[in-house]
Amino acid sequence: MGKKIAIFASGEGTNAENIIRYFDNNPNVDIKIVLCNRLKAGVLARASTLGIPAKSFSRADLYETDKVLGLLQSMEIDFIVLSGFMMMMPSSILTAFAKRIVNIHPALLPKFGGKGMFGMHVHEAVKTAGDSESGITIHYVNEKYDSGEIILQVKCPLSPTDSAEDIASKVHVLEYRYYPEVIEKVVMHL
Repeated sequence: MGKKIAIFASGEGTNAENIIRYFDNNPNVDIKIVLCNRLKAGVLARASTLGIPAKSFSRADLYETDKVLGLLQSMEIDFIVLSGFMMMMPSSILTAFAKRIVNIHPALLPKFGGKGMFGMHVHEAVKTAGDSESGITIHYVNEKYDSGEIILQVKCPLSPTDSAEDIASKVHVLEYRYYPEVIEKVVMHL
């Protein structure tokens, strides 16, 4: 049996879907569950459509009880992937899954990272700064937003005429290509 992965997401779940599809029929990786902090997030329907159990949880479940940690442990999860998950991981999960939680950020950290820097906020900040490149950063998760050890950064060139939406499109291409590959490499070294 392959390494058991839980995906945490908060939104529509296009990256989560890409990851699930990438590992479909891969004997080394088993996506066991998608967990979400929003009851009506699109990722829950996407996961169900793809045959992956999906479950939502409350803020209290994550921060005030050990319900989420207990679920992960009862499922014998080996690794956690954050895919557009908008909440900080609590110390109990960070401790239980030390160096076994990864995240992807839609910019070249440490630039354009930290609390509140997600999605279009990041791409608009890159545009406003007039940067000539952007990209993705895949990193381990620690107790501070976007500050864990970097696993991989991939850059893409930007044009001065690129809109924030153009930047987002370029970055999405990198996310879809590289995130599943990095997850696979990291998980195989557990």
